[in-house]
Amino acid sequence: MTTHEHETALLAGGCFWGMEDLIRKIPGVVDTDVGYTGGELANPTYNHVKTGTTGHAEAIQIVFDPTKLSFSTILDFFFRMHDPTTLGRQGNDVGSQYRSAIFYLSESQRLTAESKKREWDASKKWKNPIVTEIVPAKAFYKAESYHQDYLEKNPNGYSCHYLRD
Repeated sequence: MTTHEHETALLAGGCFWGMEDLIRKIPGVVDTDVGYTGGELANPTYNHVKTGTTGHAEAIQIVFDPTKLSFSTILDFFFRMHDPTTLGRQGNDVGSQYRSAIFYLSESQRLTAESKKREWDASKKWKNPIVTEIVPAKAFYKAESYHQDYLEKNPNGYSCHYLRD
């Protein structure tokens, strides 16, 4: 039996419930957690982040098997599941905590993210320019337990995410 290392991706694209619900179903995803990243406040809670004043984004931490799923393919799903052309907004959710961002964990992820952003922008699948931030990852703080797997626990819960063609 051979073992291999898993990789991690950190993405933000609006409310983390809907992103997690779609991403967990991608073959090769090993685990997902929703939480907060990109801000300065240590150990933020939902009550802090929802104010839009901490600099954090609602984000998803994705652990994946790189022998079954590439970071590039994850980004293709990412650019399909939310509107990367709206600054600080997804659906009914407005504020910097709902921004579109790729928090890279390596130089390789940064280069892949920049390439994918250019590719999706050039595809004109979105009528407006893509505004997704590509920034170095900061500490990821896992959200409260009631946010984890929220749409599995609450199948009729709010989501503005879906896979576009």
